[in-house]
Amino acid sequence: MDAIRKQASRLREQVARQQQAVFKQFGGGGHGSGLSDNAELHQHQKLEKLYISTRAAKHYQRDIVRGVEGYIVTGSKQVEIGTKLSEDSRKYGSENTCTNGNVLTRAALSYGRARAQMEKERGNMLKALGTQVAEPLRAMVMGAPLEDARHLAQRYDRIRQEAEAQATEVARRQAKARESQGHPDILTKLESAEAKLQDLKANMTTLGKEAASALSSVEDQQQKLTLERLISMVEFERAYHQRVLQILDQLEGEMVSERQRIEAPTTPSSNADNMPPPPSYEEANGVFASHMHDTSTDSMGYFLGEVLFPYHGVTDVELSLTAGEYVVVRKVTGNGWAEGECKGKAGWFPYEYIERRERVLASKVSEVF
Repeated sequence: MDAIRKQASRLREQVARQQQAVFKQFGGGGHGSGLSDNAELHQHQKLEKLYISTRAAKHYQRDIVRGVEGYIVTGSKQVEIGTKLSEDSRKYGSENTCTNGNVLTRAALSYGRARAQMEKERGNMLKALGTQVAEPLRAMVMGAPLEDARHLAQRYDRIRQEAEAQATEVARRQAKARESQGHPDILTKLESAEAKLQDLKANMTTLGKEAASALSSVEDQQQKLTLERLISMVEFERAYHQRVLQILDQLEGEMVSERQRIEAPTTPSSNADNMPPPPSYEEANGVFASHMHDTSTDSMGYFLGEVLFPYHGVTDVELSLTAGEYVVVRKVTGNGWAEGECKGKAGWFPYEYIERRERVLASKVSEVF
């Protein structure tokens, strides 16, 4: 009997030690998971954050793709409408004339050409948005790395649930072992349950590290790629609007010039033949200003003027002009003469033959010199 009592006492002590070990590693509580290992809990929290982060980034990438695709659809319709307007403007400009001039036909041709250029720029931008923004993001959303990492995380979660259930089973069998006072069959089942729990925990740890590494890599790729594509989208749109602004500036200059042609009188208000002769450069510079008050210069500063009427210089100091040219006006006298330079030549001409221009195309400015 003494031997039996000693054996039973040893068995109870063994069961107590095993129970303490199990409760230490897989005790109840700990965020309701049944697993209280700090390292494992930290790994689990990290995986949860990575899973949420990559899922949110995936949804944002998908939103960008949908937005760009919608923008391309509406933009393509605008290109179609703008191209039709360009063709109509060109058709009017090439097939119609007006009895009192062709100002409107020239303006229509200019508008049609500019509209075609703007729609071409819009088409290029839409193409770039599709190939350089939407396609790379769509590929990542549907790509294997993200799905593989998420599958690893899901497998980890399933094994973790199994481990939690097994920890509960171990605790139940330990309680049963205490009640049975060391029954051999119960102890054997307890040891088997503990071994299975250890295997599940080892697998869970390994799989958790793999899932965390995969999700971290995907998260890093998502952040970098999405930011790069957003920057590219801004650059494409910025370049498009800058180019359109240049086209519109040029078009406005051409059309305003045509409007000014319409509003300008057909002939000068005064006859250049009745004007006094142009002053000499000495007089214009004020050398004889005290003796020739009528020819004193008006201090207006340099400016650009458009020639409204042709003028043929009579003397060597006069400058011949052709309608539509631009001239740099340097001096304007009080008796109707102006001095300036056009195409490398300088001289005097009637001031009424030109009109001051505040905005001139760069190509026209280059012709002056």
